[in-house]
Amino acid sequence: MSNICKTVTLRTRKIKNGEQLSFYLDYYPGYRDESTMKVMRHESLGIYIYAKPKNQRERDYNDHMREKAEALRCRRFESIVNERYDFFDKEKMKGSFLAYLKEKAEKKNTKWENVYKHFEKFCNGKCRFDEINVDLCNKFKEYLMTAPQTLHKEHRLHINSIAGYWSTFRAVLHTAYREHKIPENPNGFLERIDTIPTEKEHLSRQELIALANTQCSSPVLKKAFLFSCLTGLRKSDIKQLTWEKIQPYGDGGMYITLRMQKTKELVNNPVSNEALDLIGYYDEDAERQPTDLVFKGFNDSLTQAPLKNWLKAAGITKHASYHSSRHTFGSLQVEAGTSVYTVQHMLGHKNVSTTQIYAAMADESKRESVDKITLKSAKIAQMKVG
Repeated sequence: MSNICKTVTLRTRKIKNGEQLSFYLDYYPGYRDESTMKVMRHESLGIYIYAKPKNQRERDYNDHMREKAEALRCRRFESIVNERYDFFDKEKMKGSFLAYLKEKAEKKNTKWENVYKHFEKFCNGKCRFDEINVDLCNKFKEYLMTAPQTLHKEHRLHINSIAGYWSTFRAVLHTAYREHKIPENPNGFLERIDTIPTEKEHLSRQELIALANTQCSSPVLKKAFLFSCLTGLRKSDIKQLTWEKIQPYGDGGMYITLRMQKTKELVNNPVSNEALDLIGYYDEDAERQPTDLVFKGFNDSLTQAPLKNWLKAAGITKHASYHSSRHTFGSLQVEAGTSVYTVQHMLGHKNVSTTQIYAAMADESKRESVDKITLKSAKIAQMKVG
C-alpha cells in the first residue's frame, strides 16, 4: 500500500433506533491487515454506550466503556507505529519461527525441506521469533556438524551438505529480517562453513551413447536424464518444464525460456533437434496442452535406485547422480570447443569461475592440446608424419 496510516480516530455511530452508540476505529488513509491483506478503513470494537444517558449510572457506564475503547485505539495505533518504524511488539515476537521456516521450505525445494526437518528436531518442535539470536543459531550449526542424514540415518551429513543447509538457514534469517519478523539480522555475527572441493562426476561421450542405447525401467527417467545431458537443465527445472516454455525464436531455432528454480536466473537457451525428438516435440498425434508438464510423472524417487540400476546396466561404474547430467553437458560442450563464456550463460552460472571447472574435466581436449607445443621444427614434424 502506497499510503501509510497516519491517524487512528475513535468514532461512534447510532444503532438500535438511535438509543445506543457503537464505537469504531477510523483509519486514515488506511491500514493493511497482514492476515487478510485487505486494506482496513473502519474497524468495529463491539463496545456500545447509551446515546442519551438518563441518569448517573448510565453516564458512569458510558465513561467506563469510553476508556476501554480509547485503550483499544491506543493499542492499535501503537501496533501500526511499530510496523512503520521497525519496532516489534511482544505479541508479534511470540509468533512461531518454526512455522515460518516450514512455510518458506514448502515453496522451495528438497534442501529447504531438509533444513526445516533438522531445525525442527534441533528445537524439539518449538521456536518463536523472539528466541532467534546468535547463540541459538550457532548451536544449530553445531547440531548440523554431528547430525545424521535424512534418509541414511546411520551416516552423518557430509560437510558440503552441512554447508548448504547452513547457507539456506542463513538465507531464511535474512528474509525474516527483511520481512520485519525479527528485529536484528544475526548473519553479521555468523561464520560461513567452507566446502570441500569435489570432482563433478560426468559421463564421457561414449558413456552417454551407451546409456542412451540401454533400456531403462522408467521411460520418463530416461527421457529426462538424457534431455538434461543435451540441455544442461537441473532436475528442479526439468520437473517444472512445460511445453509452452519451448518456443521458436527469431533465428528460426527452438529455445527453452524459463526462470531457473535454484538461482532465479532467467535463461533463454537454444535446444537441439535431437533433444526435441527425444521428447516427441514434433509428434502431431500427441494430446497435450501448453501448460502440461513435459516430463509428467518424473519425481525424485526415480533418481535413486532406478537411475543407479540403469547406469549399472549400461556398464557405467562412476558414482553418478542425476546432477551428473548437467556436468556432462558442461564438460562435453567445453570438450567440443564451445567457449567457457557461452557455456556459462547456457548453464545460468553467475560467475565464470564456476564454469571454468568444466575445462579441467574435458580430458580429450587436454590430450589434443599437449601435442600443439613441440620442440621439433615444422619440417621434421611433417617428415615424421609422412
